[in-house]
Amino acid sequence: MANDFKTAIGDHRPQIGLWQALTSPYAAEICAGAGFDWLLIDGEHAPNDIPLILAQLQAIAPYEVEPVVRPPIGDPVGIKQLLDIGARSLLIPMVESAEQAGELVRATRYPPAGIRGVGSAIGRASRWNRNPAYLHTAQDDICLLLQVESLAGLTAIEQIAAVSGVDGVFIGPSDLAAALGHLGNPGHETVQAAIEDAILRIKKAGKAAGILIADEALARRYLELGASFVAIGTDVTILARGAERLAGRFSNSAAPRDPGAKLVY
Repeated sequence: MANDFKTAIGDHRPQIGLWQALTSPYAAEICAGAGFDWLLIDGEHAPNDIPLILAQLQAIAPYEVEPVVRPPIGDPVGIKQLLDIGARSLLIPMVESAEQAGELVRATRYPPAGIRGVGSAIGRASRWNRNPAYLHTAQDDICLLLQVESLAGLTAIEQIAAVSGVDGVFIGPSDLAAALGHLGNPGHETVQAAIEDAILRIKKAGKAAGILIADEALARRYLELGASFVAIGTDVTILARGAERLAGRFSNSAAPRDPGAKLVY
């Protein structure tokens, strides 16, 4: 099946997503049927590994939602494994230069265009070679998203976006806030100004811009600026805050989190 998510963000049609950090195929399947356009399976900050990611991909597969996988680092070996188990949309963290972006593109392409190892006979992505065209068409549906979250990445954002084979650039608010001297406060006006400027620069470069933000007003603001793929929450936060609110209604001793506080990831 064609990667409709890749097509949509390339056309700058907004795609709304949800973070999956519970490392649970059951939770992933529940969220897959909720109406989101994409789900992010997090391997950077959630305790996911290859078998767990595979199980979540399998749980999501029957639903009309695109799974995007974030590995812990842009390692070609890890990228190869994720592609072979059927992940076709990847979000790579901590990208800081056009040179790094180019190497990541090469990691998703078979030779001679890249360095991806050929193992389609034992790979889920090719349906174990039941899709005889896979080797020649795989790159058409691979969606490569690169995460910028440092001062170096911010400075080079146009050059990163301009690399052929990069489909979108994702802004990491929390790390960017830390880099700008506002650790734990991505809502600071300096950070917000940098985020808004980055979205406009990515869009001007002709690529899709993305972000994760749990503040509804900010999410809508980023969409208005032209962000194409916006995640609006995490499964962990939905469970944690919902559980706290429920407990708080029945226990005087419960101390639910300040409902006015905002979670920004």
